[in-house]
Amino acid sequence: MKIVIAGAGIGGLTAALALKNSGFDPEIHERSDLASESGAGIQLSPNAVKVLFALGLRKPLQAVGFEPKAVRLRSFSSARLVAYRPLGLFSANRYGVPYLHLRREALHEVLRTAVAERGIPLVTGSPVHDCDETDAGVEVQTGSGTLRGDLLVAADGIHSNLRARFAEDEPRFTGMVAYRAVVATAALPAKLVEPTATVWMGPGRHLVHYFVDQGEQVNLVAVVESDAWREESWRTPAEASELLAAFSGWHRKVRTLLEAAGDCHKWALFERPSLPRWSSARVTLLGDAAHAMLPFLAQGAAMAIEDAWVLSRVLEHREEEAPATALTQYQQLRRLRTNKVAEASRQQGEMFHLHTPGARLARDLRLGIGCRLLPEIAMAQYDWLHGYDPVRGFR
Repeated sequence: MKIVIAGAGIGGLTAALALKNSGFDPEIHERSDLASESGAGIQLSPNAVKVLFALGLRKPLQAVGFEPKAVRLRSFSSARLVAYRPLGLFSANRYGVPYLHLRREALHEVLRTAVAERGIPLVTGSPVHDCDETDAGVEVQTGSGTLRGDLLVAADGIHSNLRARFAEDEPRFTGMVAYRAVVATAALPAKLVEPTATVWMGPGRHLVHYFVDQGEQVNLVAVVESDAWREESWRTPAEASELLAAFSGWHRKVRTLLEAAGDCHKWALFERPSLPRWSSARVTLLGDAAHAMLPFLAQGAAMAIEDAWVLSRVLEHREEEAPATALTQYQQLRRLRTNKVAEASRQQGEMFHLHTPGARLARDLRLGIGCRLLPEIAMAQYDWLHGYDPVRGFR
């Protein structure tokens, strides 16, 4: 089957590789020129890494990735260690693959290189506007003309043109704004940043930082509750003074890190409601187009990567049947899990941002007791997320 993919983000590129791996003929159409891919960092948990390794990307990913030793949660003002969770060897031993930190554009480059090496067409400056389904296939209207395919996969993000086929809704502003920056490790005091994913939790805001570029850079993301600005863009400049003001009164380590963040950007956080249906006879959604979620579990890209593998394998196993049968099964397999992850992500953000001292104290005691006195139980609570293995489940 010829399968047209709308969007060359992480989900679209992974889908193309997975579909090619399953014997199909994918072709990608991307609205942008891909010249300004974001410089933000990205966390890849084992559930996503398993898919990428299965697609033959182990060596290039490990060449650009950083393996953090742990996740550490700290108090915003005192820097007190509230809780921790080992990664590093623990993750590799428990789940079979590492947890990786890297730059988003580094991951994108790894995927694009693999797409080119495997002869998958990628047409830039060619947005997918709409399509017409027929019994014989699908006619896809793109910026470069109309083409025919057997299936259309819409991996064109939260502002998907094709989502309107399944729901008349708009992205909802969450009342939170995220700031991002990348700081050279050499510009920071020695040992200021630990080789971990560190989360500083405070009233109405939190900050996450971790190493990328094999430890040569520090990626930071700061999320602040605010209704004052709603422009959704990854490239809107922000003044360093604005970021510092948002974290006034926080621990000196946080302030030192923020003072070094010269090139800072911001974007408003949006989400979409869950869809009861995202597949028709020859069209389906993938990634943020189907299930955009908040970033507090670092699972947005991971869910798109999982989608890509499951879709490719379901189509392969049901190739002799009507495509609608496979697309319905793909939707059924993915909808329950992505809804669960989206809700858990929302709850994680609320837990980070507790406003009252009493609520924060109760949270800290619960998290601290769990990781110190009941470590195995504390670790096991993430098995449903990081231990999920789409590759073993869908060979």
